Amino acid sequence: MLDLLSLQKEFLLSHIKEGDAVADFTMGNGYDTVFLSKAVGERGSVTAFDIQPSALESTSANLRRNGCPENWRLICASHDRANEFIKGKIKAGVFNLGYLPGSGNKALTTARRTTLPAVKSALEMIDSEGILLVAVYPGHPEGAAEGRELCEFFSGISRYSFSVTQIRLLNSPDSPFFIVAEKAH
Repeated sequence: MLDLLSLQKEFLLSHIKEGDAVADFTMGNGYDTVFLSKAVGERGSVTAFDIQPSALESTSANLRRNGCPENWRLICASHDRANEFIKGKIKAGVFNLGYLPGSGNKALTTARRTTLPAVKSALEMIDSEGILLVAVYPGHPEGAAEGRELCEFFSGISRYSFSVTQIRLLNSPDSPFFIVAEKAH
């Protein structure tokens, strides 16, 4: 069976290298932040966002527990404010939409009103030969609506700007899927 997480990492690793600047726009418990931190190494930088202080605490502990280099900056702010904190270009950006795993609060999820502006802003930050990866969780009403809106948005992007791919299990419509936008050369 297709392992979506491994496939996401392969896509990211094909674009990032040690020393790159990257962003985790939805840090959650920090698993993507840890992966990105190790991938870009001591000379790289990771900027990660979440609106929940508990996410920053969990991510900080996760980064330290996993021996990550001190190349990260955790910001308690919505992902739609990322351009206030990231001033240069990034080689990769990751969105892992939905709710904070383990929080017990499934009512607090990413939402269309901030996700689409955040994704649009993130695309402007992507450097040449960079990548934006968006994991979507359509198993709840807001996630399904978020997914439809994002698919419609990405479908309208010129293929001369970004090559956009969707990876989805066709026979499991409520399963998570992801969208990859790779900057055209």
